[in-house]
Amino acid sequence: MSATRRQVLARTGALGAGIAFTGALSELFAGTAAAHGLGHTGYGPLVPDPNGLLDLPKGFRYHVLSREGDQLRSGEGRVPSHHDGMAAFAGGGGRTHLVRNHENRVTAAIAVPTVEGLTYDPAGKGGCTALTLDAERRVLSERVAIAGTAVNCAGGRTPWNTWLTCEETEDRAGTNGYTKDHGFIFEVHPTDPLRTGAVPLTAMGRFQHEAIAIDPHKGVVYETEDAFEKPFGLFYRFLPDKPLGGVGSLRAGGRLQAMRVPGVPDLSTVQETGARFDGIEWVDVPDPLAASTPTRLQDYGPGGITHAQKLEGCYWGGSCVYFVSSFARSADGSTADHYGQIWRYDPARRRLTLVVVFGPDTDVQLPGESPDNICLAPGGGLMVCEDGNGAQHVFGVTRKGEVYAMARGRQNIGTADKPEWGEFAGVTFAPDGRTMYVNCYTPGTTFAVTGPWRR
Repeated sequence: MSATRRQVLARTGALGAGIAFTGALSELFAGTAAAHGLGHTGYGPLVPDPNGLLDLPKGFRYHVLSREGDQLRSGEGRVPSHHDGMAAFAGGGGRTHLVRNHENRVTAAIAVPTVEGLTYDPAGKGGCTALTLDAERRVLSERVAIAGTAVNCAGGRTPWNTWLTCEETEDRAGTNGYTKDHGFIFEVHPTDPLRTGAVPLTAMGRFQHEAIAIDPHKGVVYETEDAFEKPFGLFYRFLPDKPLGGVGSLRAGGRLQAMRVPGVPDLSTVQETGARFDGIEWVDVPDPLAASTPTRLQDYGPGGITHAQKLEGCYWGGSCVYFVSSFARSADGSTADHYGQIWRYDPARRRLTLVVVFGPDTDVQLPGESPDNICLAPGGGLMVCEDGNGAQHVFGVTRKGEVYAMARGRQNIGTADKPEWGEFAGVTFAPDGRTMYVNCYTPGTTFAVTGPWRR
């Protein structure tokens, strides 16, 4: 606790925060090409885009892969609204498969089209679409991967190369016109979605899911909950009955548990980078389906349970899992305020460590507001999507904690007296590291960005 933030950052190499997040870069880059990155401080100033879509540094260019309202190449309907979390998977012959979330509520302008065998609840407007690109990033196909879900925000990839899409809602059947309960995780196959169908993984809990990360050695699934109201969400782990069993194995069930940090009911009260807690406890969730009481409000016995506001990104790196609290505000009901936290949990040591704290008086600062989606950059460091007001950016964060602008959105969705721009989401890189894929949430647009990433 006495170590300075700069000392801790230098020791761990941990930087960044977001909806899909990583921390200790020295662990994550070990043995990879990115380990030899130059730790650059950016690619230069952003050049205004004459087409008014995306400003990038000199030497970079973008290609629009898909836009909200266009026709899906499958002929199933139109490209849905609200592009959000996304992952890229390697295919044969240099192809890349993208699976893209659509965070659609019942008010969404364009729903994910319902398709036989892929629809959970016909009243749900959310889901995923899947794109296949050739080696030159040309779109070969675009189709529905799952439909009839709701508020598909983030998720995470599995070690067997499928996508787990997460519903960020707790709405029951009969609410907002839904015919089935929502608040589940669904598995999505990137090239054969009928293989996974539209089956809720009920044992993994029904709550306002955000993101997941899987321990590739043990098969334990870690889950974040972005609950909107006090007492806010919990950090969970799911112990599968068939760990690392491949496609469909998570349907076999398992145990859902919530994390208890003894003596810490609210993670926002921890303010010092490097703060460490040993003896972390995991408590069985009494009713994972939340039949009468939300999981975060259930009785966890003496000692209660540990909550946090805006639990979002979740990422496995090395031997640890990392998760993010994007911000905490006492005005919303949090015990204390912060601009973003990154936590690392070490299962072998049962140890939780606060790796990074964002804010004006800390070592890692974003020019804009709270960090959201995040991914590793091929040359070292991170890419972070901004989630705030005004102009929206994708920021790069080097392993030294330096922040630079990588992209700026130009799609104005506001008015002349109150300009507003669509936020970025779903930032991810192609398996070969040559292309960054990123979504604009509104109007839904998926970009492919190429350039001298390893410069």
